[in-house]
Amino acid sequence: MKLSRDAWSGLAVLIASLVLFGLTLGLKGNPMVPVGPGFYPRIVLGITALFGAMLLVSELMVRRPTPPPKAEKLNYALVAISFAIFGLYIAALPVLGFRIATVAYVAAAGATLAPPRGARAWAGIVVTAVVTAFLSHLIFERYLSVLLPRGTWTSF
Repeated sequence: MKLSRDAWSGLAVLIASLVLFGLTLGLKGNPMVPVGPGFYPRIVLGITALFGAMLLVSELMVRRPTPPPKAEKLNYALVAISFAIFGLYIAALPVLGFRIATVAYVAAAGATLAPPRGARAWAGIVVTAVVTAFLSHLIFERYLSVLLPRGTWTSF
């Protein structure tokens, strides 16, 4: 049986996630901190491994002939623009602070990846950006007590 491209991707993600997850088990914790340095990476890698396994299983369960590969139009400019937007976000963090920079980043990334058409689509981007920044701040700073960058211009 020939595996599809998605099945190979799921297998690669599953293996890489499990290997990296195993490496986090060797991280030494600090007795003064209740959550060790491997806690968050284990969560991310565990979820990533689960998604890789789900993709692999779903592809193995589907019985369909593999179509011949067709030429794909690759959009290298969009990749470069996305990296540039992320670089600007990183540069804006110390100046604008986490909340304002995150709202701007999520809005810019959303508008770049799926250009909005109409006021309703723009409203969706703005709401998504504000909710993302608010929930991220709430989870990290309030619940997990992780200090997020404050802006030198905004102190916010």
